[in-house]
Amino acid sequence: MALAPRLELRQGQSLVMTPQLQQAIKLLQLSNLELADYVEQELERNPLLEAGTAEPVERNTERDAHEGEREQVISSETSLTLSEDGPPPGREGELDTDYDNIYADESRSDAQNDAAAAAATPGQTSSDWQNVKGGSSGGGSGDGDFSFEATLASETTLAEHLTEQMHTALKTPGDRLIGSYLIDQVNEAGYMTADVAEVAERIGTDVEDVEAVLQVLQSFEPTGICARNLKECLALQLAERDRLDPTMQLFLEHLELFARRDFDQLMKITGADREDIASMVEDIRGCNPKPGLAFGTEPVVPVVPDVFVRSRADGSWAVEINSETLPRVLVNQQYYTEVTKLSGDQNAKAYISECLNNANWLVKSLDQRARTILKVASEIVRQQDAFLVHGIQHLKPLNLKTIAEAISMHESTVSRVTANKYVATPRGIFEMKYFFTSSIASSSGGAAHSAEAVRHRIKELIDAERPNAVLSDDNIVDILKGQGVDIARRTVAKYREALNIPSSVQRRREKKAYA
Repeated sequence: MALAPRLELRQGQSLVMTPQLQQAIKLLQLSNLELADYVEQELERNPLLEAGTAEPVERNTERDAHEGEREQVISSETSLTLSEDGPPPGREGELDTDYDNIYADESRSDAQNDAAAAAATPGQTSSDWQNVKGGSSGGGSGDGDFSFEATLASETTLAEHLTEQMHTALKTPGDRLIGSYLIDQVNEAGYMTADVAEVAERIGTDVEDVEAVLQVLQSFEPTGICARNLKECLALQLAERDRLDPTMQLFLEHLELFARRDFDQLMKITGADREDIASMVEDIRGCNPKPGLAFGTEPVVPVVPDVFVRSRADGSWAVEINSETLPRVLVNQQYYTEVTKLSGDQNAKAYISECLNNANWLVKSLDQRARTILKVASEIVRQQDAFLVHGIQHLKPLNLKTIAEAISMHESTVSRVTANKYVATPRGIFEMKYFFTSSIASSSGGAAHSAEAVRHRIKELIDAERPNAVLSDDNIVDILKGQGVDIARRTVAKYREALNIPSSVQRRREKKAYA
């Protein structure tokens, strides 16, 4: 067969991850705070993007018909009748957008953008810009926006607090150098993480000098700071209260017995009776095991739900997007028109056309993100109707595949949507991931039980046990099997440990000590 050059035409299909598609996928998994930061960066980068007003956009059919340039704003609410398989009659098409297929017309060409700019009226104002309500109100801060966090004064950190005391307690430059190095080795809980011998070797001094400086640091406020372990931290606090007698020192040396609630062995070692042991336990419980956490903590940021779920009078559930967490982004068509008309530079026109494409795509992605979150949340509410009505005992086993098949999406899309998103329900605020639990088979052959519901039942059984009838893991297995839950003993032990509940032996010792 002779070898010769030739031309061939081949047709094939391949998945191409365009930058716009990557951006849309990235927006799906962002929380409302992360989305606000992302939109802020886009506002700084793109001259055609403007931050919208915080006022909600009212739906007006007549106005939308006259304002052809304004992009349709999504509905922030959808109603679910949970006795039916689908949306209520008349609303079947409200959320029928397929997220996997919205990118067919990614952006218009430059020629189409130029034609749209020529058709735009020169006298357009900002009210004629494209508007979308698709993310968090932190997307842009106008002149009238007020941030409470901006008024908070910075707290004194633990290192600053210790350094201030060090300058008063330590006089020589050498001791202050050692003290500064040791303060840098204190973690946020207030414990010294470095070894004294290693510190002495690194800074070229004697171990005795480092020990002396460390003792001075351990006398600082708060009491117990710069301790090398929990026993030393408790000893420093008990010594200040004049409670560190030889018996208490023996107690601290065998602190692991206290953790196991083995009070009989502690009484043998310390020679104290049960009343004295109980008194020492109360003294230890009055100490702070992490004294450093009182300094330099970040302000607590409350969880802001992305979706609200509320009940209606007819028994259905209303699922609505939290409009306060949606950034409002405007595309300035007027500025684009002026630049393209006045500028003769082709590079400038190409740049501004690219900015317009990116701005339109961001608007589209934010809109679709909100629609997808609403669609997924609506299906979760439909699946977990019994939980919302009756409580955690009726939480239904659920996985991503079930939701994905119900709304005709890919599992990875549902996974991204449910990441870092919260739902406010009549039973509290939950992360969307909370509603996805594994299933435990029923011993009677009926419907499977949710793992979260089983964990809750285990906790209820242990909380209700009597001091003279502590339930072992085997007893819990028998009770659950009698209630129709087919569960193994090791699974009960795993769930109990995940709930930070001690074993039956430790619980029996503790209840006996405080009986």
